[in-house]
Amino acid sequence: MIKRSSKQFVDQLINNNSSWKILDIGCGYGAHKKATTICDKLDLKDFYKDKNFLQIHEDILPFKDKEFDFVISSHVLEHVEDVDKFISELERISTKGYIELPTILEDNLVFENKSDHLWHMEFDDNSNELIISNRIQYLEPILTVSSIKKFDEVFKQSLILELYWEEKINYKKIIKKVNQIKFSRMKLLKKFFSKYLRNLLRR
Repeated sequence: MIKRSSKQFVDQLINNNSSWKILDIGCGYGAHKKATTICDKLDLKDFYKDKNFLQIHEDILPFKDKEFDFVISSHVLEHVEDVDKFISELERISTKGYIELPTILEDNLVFENKSDHLWHMEFDDNSNELIISNRIQYLEPILTVSSIKKFDEVFKQSLILELYWEEKINYKKIIKKVNQIKFSRMKLLKKFFSKYLRNLLRR
């Protein structure tokens, strides 16, 4: 089961279960404060001196079956080449967790995403299913990672997918045809100013 949720719900759930063993995977320097174990492809053991840190070198995670009560994977899945293997590993090492992902809109808006994101993510609310598709750049990026965080405060539901899962992460992969229509910043600006000028002239 996988469904839409919120980080606030997950934080409350974690706070109410203080004995849980919690893994935060691929979090870089932003691990959840209640995580008991942290793993990343970067060697961050000096940064997380007071945590149990393990560096990842392979697709198979270095943990036992159902070793954790909860696993957090925030902005990781879109980077992973073998998403089937990664999802299978999440299900193997835990019974539940939280997945946070960029929407297609956010993925297209941010400069850095163009070079290191491999997949687009959508969520089907009718089937409660994560839809994973090949990444397509529909418009020219206009924001940096740091600046998009300011937009997240207001437009979070449009920019971020927050998902909670138990037992199984229901998903499907699809291959989309590359759309020849690409939104140009210049064309959008021209249309905006053209309409703006027309409105001024009508006054």
